Amino acid sequence: MTRIRAVLTSAAAAFLVWGTGGAAFAAPAGDVLLPHPGPEGLVWVQEQWGDGGVVSAGAWESLPTVLTVACDGGGALSVTMESQQTQVAAFTVDCAGDEPGRGSVALPAGVVRAGSFSVGVDASSQSVRWALTVTQPE
Repeated sequence: MTRIRAVLTSAAAAFLVWGTGGAAFAAPAGDVLLPHPGPEGLVWVQEQWGDGGVVSAGAWESLPTVLTVACDGGGALSVTMESQQTQVAAFTVDCAGDEPGRGSVALPAGVVRAGSFSVGVDASSQSVRWALTVTQPE
């Protein structure tokens, strides 16, 4: 697959973000937990509060997949990733320190199957702010 095809497919892929958090916890302007992932990104959730997640399409089976989650605000996040209704990753991120917590998992090519995938985020509290990226580096 050429890089141009991957970028075009990623740009055309639709995704849905859901969450239970609200605007009651406004972060300072310019306080970004994870930067935009660039052309290798399939998904970027810049900011969300409490429980939530994302559903997307456009994954390529022939590329590795990296899921990264960052958080702050106290507590912890439990993160799961499914590909074609099969769990492919699960980890916890501690959000209680002075610096934002960060967790990541790199999945080899073939683990995330072609097509749709989902990431679920279960927060220990609605005051936990989080961001996530899903990338497929070539």
